[in-house]
Amino acid sequence: MNISLEEKLMYRVMKALYDSGIPISFKGSMVLKACLMDAGFLEETRHTVDIDANWNSDTPPSAEQMVKSLQDALNDGGIDLTVSLYRMYGEGRSAGFELADKSTEEILFSMDIDVNRPVPPTKIYEVDGFRFRGVVPDQMIADKVAVVSTDKVFRRIKDVVDLYYMSKTFKFDKNSILRTLAGNGRGLGDFHGFLHRIDELRHSYDKFRFNGDVEKPPFETVYFDVKSYIEDVLPEE
Repeated sequence: MNISLEEKLMYRVMKALYDSGIPISFKGSMVLKACLMDAGFLEETRHTVDIDANWNSDTPPSAEQMVKSLQDALNDGGIDLTVSLYRMYGEGRSAGFELADKSTEEILFSMDIDVNRPVPPTKIYEVDGFRFRGVVPDQMIADKVAVVSTDKVFRRIKDVVDLYYMSKTFKFDKNSILRTLAGNGRGLGDFHGFLHRIDELRHSYDKFRFNGDVEKPPFETVYFDVKSYIEDVLPEE
């Protein structure tokens, strides 16, 4: 599996934050890529341009504390990037950060951090020598199935794509997925959009861009493979 230069830099950032002892763990596409490689999946996957993370601490951190902690971690790791906050976290909203090249001030990528949400199960991953703590596969599967079960699927077609990748590597365990969701205080929707608005779903998929030279699978292949993969939680038709 190919890792872009931008992704290598993001993994380097994730390692620096992990090494610093900040109460942070990672999720999202960067962890998915690591998770797939860890399981022996070698095909090309879609590239990403951001980092997603969870911050869990005894007291809610201030904006200044978060920026300083992140910046100090990058400085200690010898990474010449500047951290700035562009969105403060709140109810149902993650904190948003931009990471820019110190010399050119060009924004290279962003980082979204959820603060003091339910703590997900995690494990240690390693990619190209960069170690970090990220959510376990079942947590990722559960999060993506929850999206697919609602009309959010039309805005987050990437979660269907990611389930397609995971279907090639990980067994779908209905009981584990439902336990994981319940532990986060969540449940599943009725999957109506996914099952009955296929033309709209295809339109969302057609608009979704795969960066670089990564091959985009046909919509029908992705859709029917994912439908088969998650069939244990789909309502009877």
